[in-house]
Amino acid sequence: MAATFLGLPLFAIIGGLALLLFWGDGTPIAAVPVETYRLTSFPVLPAVPLFTLGGYILAAGGASRRLVRVFTALVGWLPGGAAIVTTFVFAFFTSFTGASGVTILSLGGLLLPVLLKTGYPEPFAIGLLTVSGSIGLLFPPSLPVILYGVYSQQAIDTLFVAGFVPGLLLVMAVAALGIRQDLKVRAARPRFTPREAGASLWDAKWEMLLPVVVLWGIFGGLATMVEAAALTVLYAFVVECWVYRDLSIRRDLPRVTLEGATLVGGFLIILGMALGLTNYLIDADVPLHVLNWVRTHIASKMVFLLALNLFLLAVGALMDIYSAIFVVVPLITPVAAAYGVDPVHLGIVFLANLELGYIVPPMGENLFLASYRFGHPVMRVFRYTLPFILVLACAVLLITYLPDMTLGLGRLLGR
Repeated sequence: MAATFLGLPLFAIIGGLALLLFWGDGTPIAAVPVETYRLTSFPVLPAVPLFTLGGYILAAGGASRRLVRVFTALVGWLPGGAAIVTTFVFAFFTSFTGASGVTILSLGGLLLPVLLKTGYPEPFAIGLLTVSGSIGLLFPPSLPVILYGVYSQQAIDTLFVAGFVPGLLLVMAVAALGIRQDLKVRAARPRFTPREAGASLWDAKWEMLLPVVVLWGIFGGLATMVEAAALTVLYAFVVECWVYRDLSIRRDLPRVTLEGATLVGGFLIILGMALGLTNYLIDADVPLHVLNWVRTHIASKMVFLLALNLFLLAVGALMDIYSAIFVVVPLITPVAAAYGVDPVHLGIVFLANLELGYIVPPMGENLFLASYRFGHPVMRVFRYTLPFILVLACAVLLITYLPDMTLGLGRLLGR
């Protein structure tokens, strides 16, 4: 505990706790490295670094500039057009990088002047950018969804289908606040011109086709998740390095690859340690004890769902989404099953709550990155995000208590 407060890395905390618990129980502590080694048998694991690398290549190239031009031309003339552009561009890049912080750092400097020039107050603009960084995590090929599917043994394509409508709700909730603010300040808006819309679409045609290619490969049954991830990297590499020539293969690609590998390596280490801790929790029947306690104190499914939301919000405020997947999912899955919560619906509720965790103190990652990027104190940035947090919390409750929002599209598509 002392080392934790002094800054011991999270993987060492989780792994060390697992070793101590196994040692105290008289079980060979080799159970922890054995579980780490077992990671190599996960069939979709290679998709994790591949999708991340593809997203990093896109973010480092000129894709952001071209996509901003496209969305500005198509929806910038609407009330709240600049806010809509921001939320959609951020959601696009966050879904591919799997890291909201990358989106804030790479696109924040590009879009903040756009929002200010349009007439949005700086506090509102910073709050919008901070929140928008995390709202694309339910869309394909989001890394948290893939890891949740791997760890909870749920079909990843089913999770992506289930997350589409809830993800769209979260994006529209943030954009709606932008529209409301636009109507208050009467922000300046560009005129819609078909010529500019067509020119911007043609200029960004290769990036706009990427989600179509990925989704067509996955949901059309033409490629596995790993093959689709490899195709994403190849596509992004060819487009950014050869078609547009925004990135130099010799000068830029090694740097971009290193940044992506650092992110992937970080949470794979955490995943390996968390598997060891999960192994102990299962051996010690901890999920069963948690289930018995909850069923003793909470009789109603509706009350349980509310308690689950509060618990997950607290979890998101204290640890990052990847650590939460590995540590918390084994505990809540059997409890939710006992209350008749569909496992796919549980996954979307879990991820939607953890998205909120990116903007809630004390560990809200987006707050610290936005503070660094825009030069404002962390708690001031948090005040800027409060209206968005309240709206997103209401959207998360709708997702929780309206399971058809999550499961309806899957039923229509037969998934």
